[in-house]
Amino acid sequence: RVEDLARVGAERAKETGQVLPVVDAYALPKDLPRPSRPAPRPDAPDLASEAGLLYTSGTTGRPKGCILTNFYYLNAGAEYAAQTGVAQIRRAQERFYNPLPLFHMNHQAVTATCAIETANCLVLTERFSPQRWWQEVVESRATIIHYLGLVAPTLLNQPVTDLEKQHRVRFGIGAGIEPALHAAFEARFGFPMLEVWGMTETGRVLWNTREPRHTDTRAFGHATPTLEARVVDADDLPVADGVEGELMVRHSAEKPRHGFFAGYLKNEAATEAAWRGGWFHTGDVVTRDALGMFYFVDRMKNIIRRSGENIAAAEIEAVLQAHDKVAQVAVIAVKDEVREEEVFACIVPMPGIAASPELGDEIFAWANARLAYYKPPGWIAFLDRLPTTGTQKVQKTQIFPPGEDPRQRPGVIDLRARKKRLAT
Repeated sequence: RVEDLARVGAERAKETGQVLPVVDAYALPKDLPRPSRPAPRPDAPDLASEAGLLYTSGTTGRPKGCILTNFYYLNAGAEYAAQTGVAQIRRAQERFYNPLPLFHMNHQAVTATCAIETANCLVLTERFSPQRWWQEVVESRATIIHYLGLVAPTLLNQPVTDLEKQHRVRFGIGAGIEPALHAAFEARFGFPMLEVWGMTETGRVLWNTREPRHTDTRAFGHATPTLEARVVDADDLPVADGVEGELMVRHSAEKPRHGFFAGYLKNEAATEAAWRGGWFHTGDVVTRDALGMFYFVDRMKNIIRRSGENIAAAEIEAVLQAHDKVAQVAVIAVKDEVREEEVFACIVPMPGIAASPELGDEIFAWANARLAYYKPPGWIAFLDRLPTTGTQKVQKTQIFPPGEDPRQRPGVIDLRARKKRLAT
């Protein structure tokens, strides 16, 4: 009945904040107009044919459409299925629980395709919910879970339950778990969380699946036979081990784009710019150690330049997120007339915690005790929520309206005077 549909639509709109249209199907004309689209292609599909179009997350800029081929999907699933060490996939024995939306590369291209190729089960859930997490993981008999960075702090903040020890999970796969929380999560819930690195464009990931896994760092793995990697400076020249630089990847010198995306939708210039020099420029700042392990620092667009110092927003976010009164945090750069840029922290307090100057002082002291003197936030703004993408990543470009100076927002706390170098 139309009335029932309208009621359901109204309830859903109240939950999501979006108005959902309801159409009376019986009022539609009997003969619908023919679709106006090009005639079907005369050639048969092959491995190079487009199979999907997924958009980048758009957390630090405008999303771009990535054209993905049949081979991209098959190869992504096969790469996951071929993992060894802690992340070995057993044929017809695994149940993947992935809370990411199905339009995410991790879920659609890597997990779903791997499940098909290995005759395993894929458990679909509406979205990540800390209240439903353990019930669904236990009831679905999941053996492998996937996660984003927010999963660890959110679950650790939940009360201890019997369900969290009744699961069958062998390991978790994901990215963004804070080093300060990594060991605590594994100790409480009883399975390893394996950090990986990947992008929609790459079609495969780098894995940190072998012991020792460096859980107290942002290590995400070594280069592989099918994904070469290097760290370069602004001129695309390799840097020494331990020096920060941009991560570049490719399949090989002979076939650099093998298994990658086919290109950005209607943006050949951006595609070729990303592939300049025969390497894909990721836009991620990383380091590499003498044994070839790569460590994530931050997105290049998230680097804050203060008085000649490069500050990674991710490092500050990790420290602030570990505070027990912080539910969510996003660190951005704001203009500073003396120091070029300053650290600005947008913080959502935990439920029941009131925002106040005293809380700002407490959080600053926490960060100041754990970071170099120039890294703690010079400004703190307490917000009710942070805008996120469909994959629960914070959209930093959407926190404040275009043209607004966050420093002028009412209630913002100025802590710059407390950032002082200690005498030695």
